[in-house]
Amino acid sequence: MRKGHRPSAAQSGRIRLWGRHAVTAALANPERTLRKLWGTHDAIASLGLSPSMLTIQYAEVADLGRMVPSDAPHQGLVLECDPLPDRWLDELFEMAPDAGDKRPILVLDQVTDPHNVGAVLRSAVAFDALGIVTQDRHSPPESGALARSASGALEIMPWIRVVNLARALEEMAEAGYWRVGLTGHAKLLLPDAMAPGKLALVLGAEGEGMRQNTEAHCDALAKLPISPRMESLNISNAAAIALYAAATRAA
Repeated sequence: MRKGHRPSAAQSGRIRLWGRHAVTAALANPERTLRKLWGTHDAIASLGLSPSMLTIQYAEVADLGRMVPSDAPHQGLVLECDPLPDRWLDELFEMAPDAGDKRPILVLDQVTDPHNVGAVLRSAVAFDALGIVTQDRHSPPESGALARSASGALEIMPWIRVVNLARALEEMAEAGYWRVGLTGHAKLLLPDAMAPGKLALVLGAEGEGMRQNTEAHCDALAKLPISPRMESLNISNAAAIALYAAATRAA
């Protein structure tokens, strides 16, 4: 068995993705098992798909609207597919064997809103993160809403779900990662808490923040240099700023 933490129960059942970015990224992902595509004639024609690629059914805009949550912007495309295969924590370590690799791992503690996780995935791709890690019991499943917010990043950014987040942080330390937890009560600013080389950024849910046990498994705690007129930032905004700081730190 590979080292790492497998989710306690693999996500099962098919999901539906919608919107041009989410659907085209899924179609291009060789790890995604495709089942059926519904779409308008114009939307499907614009994809240039091979007829043998998957089952295609043409549909009217109103029919597509009934296949997705109310007011979801499907842009003429709805794709049914299987969830992505499970990923393992040690896969991330294997992707960064160089001790000087600057790509951070982003750890989310109890971030359950699919729109926030989707936005974080998008920022993780934009700032070249190595992957994101969440606890399977305290994170959203793959869904059309999450994929839509991720704008294609769900198919690109490795997403590792673990059973025990504290143990996963211990394994990151063993693999040479300096773990920085972001919290508003920290004394250090983020730029002063980061070290060169391998880095794990740990963020908690908006409001609750990181759990005490998660903080205890960080090497340093830090805060973002935001104005005292604003108490906190949305988790996706905080993640984007932290990822930028990590990408621009000194080697």
